[in-house]
Amino acid sequence: MRAAALYSAAGSLLLTTLAAAPAQSVPPAGPGSAEAHGTAEAHGTAVAARRAAAAGIEFGRCPKAEDLPGGMRCGTVSVPLDYAHPDGKRIELTVSRVRATHQDPDGGKREVPGRGALLYNPGGPGASGLYFPLVGMVPEWKRIAAAYDLVGYAPRGVAPSAPLSCQDPGDFFKGPRPAPTRPSESYKKERAAEAEAYARDCAKRGGDALRHYHSLNNARDLEVVRAALGERRLTFMGASYGTYLGALYAELFPSHVRRMVFDAVVNPDPEQVWYRNNLDQSEAFEDRWDDFKEWVAGHDAVYGLGDTARKVQDAYEEASARLAARPAGGTVGPAQLQGAFLKAGYYDDYWPHRAEALSAYLKGDPQPLIDQAGTRTAEGAAGAENSNAVYTAVECNDAPWPTDFEVWDRDNTRLARRAPFETWDNVWTNLPCAYWRAPRQQPLDVRTAPGELPPTLVLAAERDAATPYEGALELRRRLAGSVLVTERDAGTHGIAGGPNDCVNGHLEAYLLEDRLPARDTSCAPRPEPEPRRSAAPRA
Repeated sequence: MRAAALYSAAGSLLLTTLAAAPAQSVPPAGPGSAEAHGTAEAHGTAVAARRAAAAGIEFGRCPKAEDLPGGMRCGTVSVPLDYAHPDGKRIELTVSRVRATHQDPDGGKREVPGRGALLYNPGGPGASGLYFPLVGMVPEWKRIAAAYDLVGYAPRGVAPSAPLSCQDPGDFFKGPRPAPTRPSESYKKERAAEAEAYARDCAKRGGDALRHYHSLNNARDLEVVRAALGERRLTFMGASYGTYLGALYAELFPSHVRRMVFDAVVNPDPEQVWYRNNLDQSEAFEDRWDDFKEWVAGHDAVYGLGDTARKVQDAYEEASARLAARPAGGTVGPAQLQGAFLKAGYYDDYWPHRAEALSAYLKGDPQPLIDQAGTRTAEGAAGAENSNAVYTAVECNDAPWPTDFEVWDRDNTRLARRAPFETWDNVWTNLPCAYWRAPRQQPLDVRTAPGELPPTLVLAAERDAATPYEGALELRRRLAGSVLVTERDAGTHGIAGGPNDCVNGHLEAYLLEDRLPARDTSCAPRPEPEPRRSAAPRA
């Protein structure tokens, strides 16, 4: 799935709102635990977890480069690079934490009892969760922050946790670029050559270590972090790719799970990971793009981009053609325009700001569009390059991919006829996997039997494009005892801790009271965004 635009509802709230645990013994191995699988990696995970439980985490100041507030504390956890050889090379994962406040969120004097650590992964793969503990400052998270130590971490490969890089960050953002929805044969050959070169550079820079950056090792890392935190059982919340990571953990370590929340669910079917998931994502984004255009058309009096979705599409295509002829600010071409508007497919919060930028550009003011789609700072480029490197390594390592470009060309040419908005951009993002040089893993067939796993909560927006709704239904079928809460007729990617009180009520009941609905249920959609001109998320 796409990494560059991913952040959870928690991260969205932070962007719009914000300018050491004692070691305990590891729980005994259950029949579905990693130890019971009998592999060298399972043995290595158990060894690493025992070491981490004994060492704990020494929390102190956070790395200056991460620009985290002084109230947050950070530490590191040592994990094997290769779990089959736990005494070999190790890497350090950076972990962040804010302790539970224990304060009554309603202003009373009662002390809220602690419920341990809530560990979070925001997705990607390639996204960092180090900022997650800041959600405790957001009103929607106050109750959870009162009871839980909020814990985030940078997964392996994500700076500062043994960061991966596949190219010089200065070369990562190539702009301006075209974004043809019907690419020519010569353009396809050019992009295929770039993808092959990128895969080659990943292999050169990553060396022998590159093969060890994959989702199974991410799940094993999660088990070691759990042990280091002194948690006998894991309370985990994953968004987007984080749901796939959580599903793998549930399969490998079901007896070590206390609670799990899966928010915006990746389809875990082994046949879907990852090539077919990306095809489904491209198709779903077309529907979400239509949602955005309908909203803009409904506010034609504000933006003047047309009173029908077709007219809004025409306005977008006019802007793309102008940018192809003369890039805005020298950096924003059609591809940068498409990348900026792709984020509107992820999050409703972007709708007013993208519409305003498009309107201003067509009326002669390119600055809002440059601000939202232009070249990143050197620091931002380094972070984006690192994130993309991890995304590529994990997805390419995780599963088999078609190695013949003709397969990609056939499938996506057909798909682009009905879903042109994201299809080819998604191809160029993932095409290095066709030329990948590291060994591929075989995806696990995630399934838990009744009673094997504690009840879990699955959250999904019905029109989520980044992780189409079928993924939530599939995970619900595979995890016995799970319950699905759906936000109807909504498409924001990641709904926990957002503006929907119904969704948050189910989340709090589960995390704070161990209570789930008796059966799958749904919530009415959040209100659509207002077409106001206010401070915008710029990224």
